[in-house]
Amino acid sequence: MTNTARHTKIVLALLAFTLLYFAIAAFGTKIGLWSWQFGLITMTLGGGMFVLGATAIAALVSLVIAARATPRRNGALAIAIVGLLVPGAALIMFLTAGSRADQNPVHDVATDTADPPMFSAETMTAREEAEANALSDYQTPLGELALYEGAAPELAIKSHAQIITDRYADLAPLPLAGASRADAVAAVAAAMGNMGFEDIRTDVTTGMVEGTSTSFWFGFTDDVVARISENEIDFRSASRVGRSDMGVNADRIAELRELVAGQIGQR
Repeated sequence: MTNTARHTKIVLALLAFTLLYFAIAAFGTKIGLWSWQFGLITMTLGGGMFVLGATAIAALVSLVIAARATPRRNGALAIAIVGLLVPGAALIMFLTAGSRADQNPVHDVATDTADPPMFSAETMTAREEAEANALSDYQTPLGELALYEGAAPELAIKSHAQIITDRYADLAPLPLAGASRADAVAAVAAAMGNMGFEDIRTDVTTGMVEGTSTSFWFGFTDDVVARISENEIDFRSASRVGRSDMGVNADRIAELRELVAGQIGQR
């Protein structure tokens, strides 16, 4: 076996191991083999950087060897380039995720920041059993909350309400536009179903609809509630774990609101 072929096999093996490693980190978390902190922080962000670094170094060495080989082995060159592109793409994803976390520092978003919709006792029990984050008072500065201990001073002085207003100015309650409460409840439940929510529960009397959304990777669960009053629908989405949701909750509310608006004929 030539030196070029040997290094090419090493790169292929490392690429396969890299994909397997990150899949194990994510799905091991999802099925409960370890905590999300271990799967995401320790394995993915910590150990993952070493795995990506080893793959990139091996690919760079293979690239140099393949480029100098006579005759030139284009297949080996292509594999070496892929071996460099995969860690590079992963690094960009990590940096992008970090940037989104900085831009979206909270994990609980609602369209009514003065009186956010409340979750049912059933949902609160499920959150407690899952050892989820405590739901914060929207008017309390983040610096006074244990979850945000050590937050930057400019963030610590702001409350959930202020951050939501600043970061998600486009989020707003959805006017009912003449739709009945029963129709609105049905529309919200249908929209949640279309978005793949689980454990959808409705109560026409109180005008409440609840459901959970679970991510494909890592299995992170977020709780979502809609409150239908006489004139409008308010939405709230709160992650069970983590300090930042990277904008997922706001995006989810926007999508849910759009789907419901289409069903009740309101924009």
